[in-house]
Amino acid sequence: MAYLQNRDVNFINLHYVFQALAQGSGGVFLLVFLLKAGLTVPETMLALAATVVMRFVARFAVVPIALRFGLRNTLIGGGFILALQYPLSAEVHGLDWALFARCAATGAGEAIYWSCYHAFFASLGDTEHRGHQIGAREAMAAGIGIVAPIFGAWALMFLGPRLAFALIGCIQALGALPLLGAPQVSVRNAAPLAFSAASLGMQLYVLNGWFAATFVLAWQVALFGALGESLSAYGGTMSLAALAGSLGGMLLGKGIDAGRGISAVSVVFVAIILVAALRATSLSWPEAAIAANALGAFAICFYVPVLMAPVYNLAKASPCALRFHVATESAWDVGCCTAALLAALVSGVGISLAWIVVLTIPATAGQLWLLRRHYQSLMGSGDSLLH
Repeated sequence: MAYLQNRDVNFINLHYVFQALAQGSGGVFLLVFLLKAGLTVPETMLALAATVVMRFVARFAVVPIALRFGLRNTLIGGGFILALQYPLSAEVHGLDWALFARCAATGAGEAIYWSCYHAFFASLGDTEHRGHQIGAREAMAAGIGIVAPIFGAWALMFLGPRLAFALIGCIQALGALPLLGAPQVSVRNAAPLAFSAASLGMQLYVLNGWFAATFVLAWQVALFGALGESLSAYGGTMSLAALAGSLGGMLLGKGIDAGRGISAVSVVFVAIILVAALRATSLSWPEAAIAANALGAFAICFYVPVLMAPVYNLAKASPCALRFHVATESAWDVGCCTAALLAALVSGVGISLAWIVVLTIPATAGQLWLLRRHYQSLMGSGDSLLH
């Protein structure tokens, strides 16, 4: 089976189970918890922007650290730093030292973790089965996401933020265990053409960062408000959304590997544009917002394999997968930070975040154009895998 035949990818995907559990039970609450901790919507979006700035700065240290300790060990260390964001979040009470510490830990942890994770997955995965492997990963994450938000909401309400976030941080840290079974991946001392090889990836990722800030993060804040800032309602809504998307990624991954990349890109991105429009118009009607959230989760399960299959394969073919993903993640920071600052400005003058969600549409259209051009170029080169 293409889903399971690569032992190394199996270890990485098992690790991702812990990451998905931590993200689903705690990560989806991090921004909305800031509202509960006394921040306004504009302050919450500014905290997001500050975190992304710290991500960008911290990423300059990723390659030197990986050269010293190896890619796998650096990935594990990034996961440990990322785990600190959860207990630190419990200490936030408005604009205070804990908020700064939480933003710093999240920024540094994400800079190290995601650059190394993507490079690790790109290096050890198989080009011809990339869609299958990403689809299996996203399907597992979505399946875990069905129960994780309910657990997170229950823990926050009945155990309190300190114990709940401490448990979630431990889950994040335990994700290091499966990685011990994966091989160490060395990083080249020099790869002068690695960053230029990341040109398409950077273009896609600056738009993906904008997409993440508008379609995912600003939407989470807006949705939480539409649900009356109820943790239980928000957790249940996230669980329903994960249920809707649990099979999507695996089904589409097979289509990409079978050579249907162009049609997959067109269908997925047009669907996301329609869902973004629905989300932006649903916030005054909680039932419609819940439905729009579920449709968005379903669409994202298709979106991730379509976007990441070519990005991972370009990274694997580049002179250095880590430097490739350092470049793309830095581009993501630019897109996300810009959108977050715009969201802070818009909400600060009293305009609904619905208008920020609408701005998903131009970023999605840009990704659609870039990916269709990429898949078409592979057809012209005679590459039947359309990777």
